Amino acid sequence: MDVLPFLVTQCLNALSQAALLFFLGCGLTLIFGIMRIVNFAHGAFFMLGAYVGWSAVHWTGNFWVALVAAPILVGGFGAAFELGILRRLYGRDGHAFLMVTFGLTLVMGEAIRLLWGVEALQVQMPVSLSDIVFILDEPFPIYRLFLAGSGVVVAIVIWQFLERTRLGLLIRATSQNAEMVHALGTDVRLVRSAVFGIGCGLAGIGGVFAAPMVTASLGMAPNAVIDTFVIVIIGGMGSFLGSMIGALLVAFVQVFGSYFFPDFAMAFMYLIMLTILVVRPGGLLGKEA
Repeated sequence: MDVLPFLVTQCLNALSQAALLFFLGCGLTLIFGIMRIVNFAHGAFFMLGAYVGWSAVHWTGNFWVALVAAPILVGGFGAAFELGILRRLYGRDGHAFLMVTFGLTLVMGEAIRLLWGVEALQVQMPVSLSDIVFILDEPFPIYRLFLAGSGVVVAIVIWQFLERTRLGLLIRATSQNAEMVHALGTDVRLVRSAVFGIGCGLAGIGGVFAAPMVTASLGMAPNAVIDTFVIVIIGGMGSFLGSMIGALLVAFVQVFGSYFFPDFAMAFMYLIMLTILVVRPGGLLGKEA
């Protein structure tokens, strides 16, 4: 086995995996950074995005329509849930949010089972992305390259959105001092609804990207939420850059660990998380308590 081609292809695999994890981790980070809500339903929104994406592809035959429709519909559902349910809980103990979002996970799982059934559903990727390319004489799926590139593009878009738009400015200001933002005349409740919708939309588009590789299935939610919480714990709750670093670390550990030590890959991921918690309880870039 040639070492260089192997390392390059595995690194590209890890980058494509990191893109999926980033969609999840970034969405949860935005929600926690603004609302201080640990959203246990985040994996369910990821799963919902995969099923909505399957329906969009099934009805239109166009994967690109699914990439647009799923985050809009999932994000809209998330914003409506915040508006109708979560908004009533502000000011209460944080455990209320944990229980409500956990309950939402159960409700969404049962609703998806009734609407789409229990069988895993394969989302067809575009023909243009279904082929392979040769990198250093090693075959590599074009779709994974597309996924890695999409992760980079989305990361840049979110960064620019937070840094250069008025809503991004309000989001950053609200995360630092919501009372002052409200005193200056901004409806903080609308900002929170928008952030929850954006975070859920990011999870939804992650589900669409993942579905062609792993299928849309009821088992997506628990696996996704575990990886998401590992990412935000490593990177630090509320840190956008931390979610990127956490996604990269987890992805590289999963890919290389699964190849060299398949029985211990998950253990390595948790070991890194525990080590960071011991050294920096707030995460790599999170605020110390």
